[in-house]
Amino acid sequence: MVGLKPMPSKKIFVTGVNGHIGNHIVRDLLEHGYHVIGSVRDLDDPLKVDHVRQHAIDLECETRLELVQADVLDADGWTEAISGCDALFHTATVYSNTDKADIIIDTAVKGTTHLLHAAHEAKIPRIVYTSSVAAVGSTPKGREKTEEDWQTGSSSPYTVAKTKSEKRAWELAEQFGLDLRVINPGGVLGGGFVKPTPSLDYFPDAMAGKFPVVPKIPIPIVHVRDVAKAHRLAYEIEEAEGRFIVAPHKNKTIAEVCKAIKNQYPDTKASRRAIPRSLMFIVVFQDWVMGLFGAQRRMTRKAVKGYFEGDADFSSKKATEVFGIEWESFEVCIQDTVEEFLQ
Repeated sequence: MVGLKPMPSKKIFVTGVNGHIGNHIVRDLLEHGYHVIGSVRDLDDPLKVDHVRQHAIDLECETRLELVQADVLDADGWTEAISGCDALFHTATVYSNTDKADIIIDTAVKGTTHLLHAAHEAKIPRIVYTSSVAAVGSTPKGREKTEEDWQTGSSSPYTVAKTKSEKRAWELAEQFGLDLRVINPGGVLGGGFVKPTPSLDYFPDAMAGKFPVVPKIPIPIVHVRDVAKAHRLAYEIEEAEGRFIVAPHKNKTIAEVCKAIKNQYPDTKASRRAIPRSLMFIVVFQDWVMGLFGAQRRMTRKAVKGYFEGDADFSSKKATEVFGIEWESFEVCIQDTVEEFLQ
């Protein structure tokens, strides 16, 4: 790696620091000597602030962490909030499969618009934006997807939100001449979360044996620590530009994840048995029945069709070469996630 910026005394503003990725970014930045200003929607909610502040306590650098209350849906106040910072890391989003579509999409698109307008007005030198492989797309099947690819066909609110918001970010970056770098993570595993995201909220059910057979739904995987590290390196490395897919464990499936849980934790009831795609109608029916009893539905007919239209073949070659990251192993991704749920 070349072109690293000097580390100490730099001030980074991070939105959405209570989230799984956001709070790991805070810790990584603090560990590397940065001053961090982080935004949350409610400073009085311990679930949004306590775990973030704990990083500074653990690292004995409480003077280098400041939390502020702000909502990305509110256009006012952002320019003043981020003025004087050396970079903006924008991670705030609604990662959910159950919230209303307008909430998910508006938070992503309007939030991005508000923050990048503010970054322009505040003359922020560099912006690192958290997108997703959802904006890259999983099609066409059978070909490795790179940073040149874009999502074209999904109707999932989260996927629509990530695609529209990233495209909006690039439009504003071109309009205002912003130095924008984008991170596109795969399914983010690892501990250190308060509210489980859809990338890992199925772990407790898998560990409890609620999936006697597991679908081979494709999912590319990355550890949350590596995602945080990628954000920092995207800021530090002068030559870094454009999008960066961070999904080193490609072509994985939910069935492989469950098998790995069972192999690493034999005392769990996770299943090693995968169900062929031809029998997925059984899973859809079982999901429907569980929904009658109040369970969250994950395997609707429409969702299953979408899962299998593409694959999890994503290239992380650019991120590996530019950032020089030695990725956490697939086994560590599983272990750290399981251990969080066992606490």
